[in-house]
Parts: sequence; structure tokens; C-alpha cells
Amino acid sequence: MKRKIIKIDEKRCNGCGLCIPNCPEGALQIIDGKARLISDLFCDGLGACIGTCPQGAITTEEREAKPYDEKKVIDNIVKAGKNTIIAHLKHLKDHGEIKYFNEALEVLKEKGIEITIGEEKTIKDLPCGCPGAAPREIKKKADISNNAEQTSALGQWPVQLRLLPIQASFFENSHLLVAADCVPFANANFHSRLLNGKSLAIGCPKLDDIEAYKEKLTEIFRNNKIRSATVAVMEVPCCNGLYAAVEEAIKDSDKSIPIIKKVIKINGEEV
Repeated sequence: MKRKIIKIDEKRCNGCGLCIPNCPEGALQIIDGKARLISDLFCDGLGACIGTCPQGAITTEEREAKPYDEKKVIDNIVKAGKNTIIAHLKHLKDHGEIKYFNEALEVLKEKGIEITIGEEKTIKDLPCGCPGAAPREIKKKADISNNAEQTSALGQWPVQLRLLPIQASFFENSHLLVAADCVPFANANFHSRLLNGKSLAIGCPKLDDIEAYKEKLTEIFRNNKIRSATVAVMEVPCCNGLYAAVEEAIKDSDKSIPIIKKVIKINGEEV
């Protein structure tokens, strides 16, 4: 599968080892005087190690890599002790990786290791870029069906297709809404009628790279259990490319996923 993973520039790396304790998954080791990624299975691609490298030798790239394996990560870090395990759990919570966080707790329970960490309220800045791109889940107090004007139906962050992770807990077993980014502004009932109960990906097929959209969507469909895909577009011709991208992505993912098309008029009404 293609996913985000760290990349180490050996020419810049001086083997100082400052990145080692700042990798919550234990994916890095100093070997032959250089920092090395010992296994794709251990790297979650979130880049906690990047900001601690004084040489700027660590970046992230999107490439073919083995899927991240939480069980193997726990097997790898338990030998480092309680503080390393706690750092790993906090790392998962800070980045909204609830699925992996729960998997980690289950593996620790199976091993007879009991760990308690405090409630983390702060979403930390991403060392590699915009802190606003950190994936997170948004808990809702009530259903918004009868209160569309006052309550948001958004249950995740980010929402921009280019920023979305390939795998996330909010995608698992979800109904996905892929919406042209003009739709929420045009349709007054967007939250109650289109978004409610769905995960979300938004983009503009006219201004952005539609091929990149198709590739990203293919990986999202391939690596998550998506129950259905609703595509909401405007009535303007340039929006047609978004539906085609979703249709092709489902085909390329080798999944059988129902697809529904919703067309919104310029005046906001649904066709």
C-alpha cells in the first residue's frame, strides 16, 4: 500500500541519536553511525521524530510501504519500559488515532500490562507542517437532524481530501461523503441532509489535481471498510470530474461499494 512514512537523508544524518527517544513506536535505531528506520511496520508516518533532528535529516514521503502494525509496535516497545509505552499512547491520542490507541490498550491487556494515562486535551503541533491538519475525532452531544442551523454534523478533522490520512478510525465502517467544496455554502441543509452520520472528504475538481484525488480515494477505499460513498456536486459542468474520480477509485480499489450522486443547484436546492 502507498502511505506516508519517514525518510532519512544519510548524508545529513550525523548519528547523534536525538531522534531515537522521540520515536514513540521504536522505529528508529542507530546502526553503523546513522539513524535507520528498522521496519515499515513500526512507522506511523506522523513524524514525531522530525522536529528533534538538528541536521534536518528526517522528512516524510508517500511511498509503497507495509501497513503500520500496532501489535508489532507494542511488542517492540514494551521492553523499553513503562515511560516509553505511555509516550506512545499519548502520541496516538494527540494525533486522534483512536483506533490504534484502542488496539494498543487491548494488546497491553493481553500481555497483563496495565497503563493509566491522564486525559490529554491539547492537540500538539505537527512537526512537519500545519497543526490544523492533525486528524482528530469530534464527539457530538446529540443528533442534528432537527437542529440543522445550530449544530454541526462534522465528526472528524481534517476534511480536505489532500490532507486526509489514508487510514483513520473515522473512516472505518463509515458512509463516506465526497463533496465539492462549494456544496456546503450553497446548500442550507448540508449538515442535516448530506453530512449527518457520514465521514467527509472535500475538494474542488476544477482547481485541484483530479488524478491525485482519484489515487488518494483509491487508497482510502482500499484500506478502510467504507459502507457507501455519496458524491455531492454542484450543477456546473466542472464538478462532474469529482463523481468520475470517486467512481474510478472504487473500481481501482477492487471493492464493491454503493455510490450515490447528489447534485446541488446554484440556488442551493437539490436536483
